[in-house]
Amino acid sequence: MSDAHHEESAIKTPKQLIVAVVAGFLVPIVCIVLLVIFVTNDKQVGAGSDNSAAAIENRIKPVADDGFTLKEENAPQVLKTGEEVYKMACAMCHAAGVAGAPKLGDAAAWKDRIAQGYDTLVKHAIEGIRMMPAKGGHPELDDKEVALATVMMANNAGAKFAVPATKPADAAATAPAAPEQPVKQ
Repeated sequence: MSDAHHEESAIKTPKQLIVAVVAGFLVPIVCIVLLVIFVTNDKQVGAGSDNSAAAIENRIKPVADDGFTLKEENAPQVLKTGEEVYKMACAMCHAAGVAGAPKLGDAAAWKDRIAQGYDTLVKHAIEGIRMMPAKGGHPELDDKEVALATVMMANNAGAKFAVPATKPADAAATAPAAPEQPVKQ
């Protein structure tokens, strides 16, 4: 007896042999034809291929320029009015009474808060209290702006708080100095 192993082929019929030979020739030929068509085809425009001046300018412009305005550090500070601050930061909660926030003009809801006094009310608005974040969630607001909005809301509910004055000294300090006149003797 022979120790040789008999391996069986996957091709068992003549029909299978013909299909295997044809596929062995056709598959590489089809791949070569498709590769030639791809290489000789017209140039396709990819992203960043447009080299017009406007397209280049659009690609290289800084991302930070979109919707960003630079503030002059030494420019005099212009405070927002109480109404502007209310619309920007406070109305989201105080217009609808979200999370227990007293609604604008609701005297009953503001009564106990107004009784605490101007200083306490403004302190709570600046530092935050309970569900209300500090400065209504807008840390960029100046304390004076928050005070203006607080007084506006409290006065709409019946308080008689005086509107805080903005510092005129700041405006005078940032204004350019007048040239000195020579003293006549």
